[in-house]
Amino acid sequence: MSDKLFRLDAGFQQYGWGKLGSNSAVAQFAAHSDPNVKIQESEPYAELWMGTHHKVPSYNKDTKKLLTDIIASDPATYLDSKIIEKFESKTNLPFLFKVLSIEKVLSIQAHPDKSLARILHANDPSNYPDDNHKPEMAVAVTDFEGFCGFKPLEEIAEELKTISEFRDIVGVEVSDEFINNIKVGSFAADSAEDKANRTLLQKVFTKVMNASDEEIALKADLLVTRAKEAPESFKNRDLAALIIFLNEQFPQDVGLFCGCLMLNHCKLKAGEAIFLQAKDPHAYISGDIIECMAASDNVVRAGFTPKFKDVDNLCDMLTYQYGSVESQKMPPIPFAKSSGEGQCIEYNPPIDEFSVVETAFKGCKAGTVRLHKGLEGPSIVIATKGNGYLQYGDVKLKAEAGFVFFIAPNTPVEFISEDDEFTSYRAFVESDN
Repeated sequence: MSDKLFRLDAGFQQYGWGKLGSNSAVAQFAAHSDPNVKIQESEPYAELWMGTHHKVPSYNKDTKKLLTDIIASDPATYLDSKIIEKFESKTNLPFLFKVLSIEKVLSIQAHPDKSLARILHANDPSNYPDDNHKPEMAVAVTDFEGFCGFKPLEEIAEELKTISEFRDIVGVEVSDEFINNIKVGSFAADSAEDKANRTLLQKVFTKVMNASDEEIALKADLLVTRAKEAPESFKNRDLAALIIFLNEQFPQDVGLFCGCLMLNHCKLKAGEAIFLQAKDPHAYISGDIIECMAASDNVVRAGFTPKFKDVDNLCDMLTYQYGSVESQKMPPIPFAKSSGEGQCIEYNPPIDEFSVVETAFKGCKAGTVRLHKGLEGPSIVIATKGNGYLQYGDVKLKAEAGFVFFIAPNTPVEFISEDDEFTSYRAFVESDN
């Protein structure tokens, strides 16, 4: 039975935006799971990767065998035949599961859909290492801030009217065209009004992204001065503080315009989640999150980064969907394939590759059991708080913060608490997701 439930070793990434040393949940999890990991307090620990992606693959903790090799040895057992058929792989999971600990803003970015990913990968594999799309979902573990999707258009129009630095970057002609022609109200997605709105939004965004470095630097300095001296000129006072904060991290950056003035400033409390489709712009600003995505590492960047920015592809590929933060939140629902005490909620985005379940035992006594029925696809679990066990048959594995597990398809597992802090997240895929 032990081959259906086993511990994993998960690798981590030390990107510059990560939280430093022991302040990072990623560092805490990595070091607690593997005593050989010695936390360097002056170094950033940004991402913990759990899965089969070739960049940072996971291993069986006991045998040290690659998870991809384990799956390849018996794909039907470890993936399920329907998953193999649907996602056309006998070695890889269709999702990549992560923990992120964010100290500094990540680049404003979007991810290509499947068809564009294949083209970009074929033409420029060094910048686009995968041929897959990358829709993703973030579940806040601590208070979280980020950018997610374009603001409601009337808010952007108001900023073009009142923030002269923004209007100067966009230009009078395009600004007036946007302000005078956007349609506000209730109408269907992909209606004539919606398509016209998205075309106008694309014009504004393209003007911002193609402004010269010199012009951006000049207007960014003026924008920051405005934020410091006249914060009341921004409809939301939080926006003035955010501009000052992000300019300290990336001075005179185009992200002050394409991010702060055009994208929703999103704040999540622990347990709240957002879903981001492929081709939707976003950036993470601060906090700790559980993140799940289709298995890809493709990024098209827009701002707050010294890395390669593919402006032409970015401006051309975005959906230019717009709306409130609330419209992008992913409300949790009861997880139907579980029973027992404790709480089990599911974040189920509208895509095939993954769903995420949180299991928690707040207010429960030690020894409380929550059963997850066997699922028709593979899973990865990470414990994030407290202490407990995962049990399948006569296999009972200790679960503590940072411990990661693989669960094979059709494997019922009991989650058993040792204290009421015991919390875990499970990413899984089923053929009928």
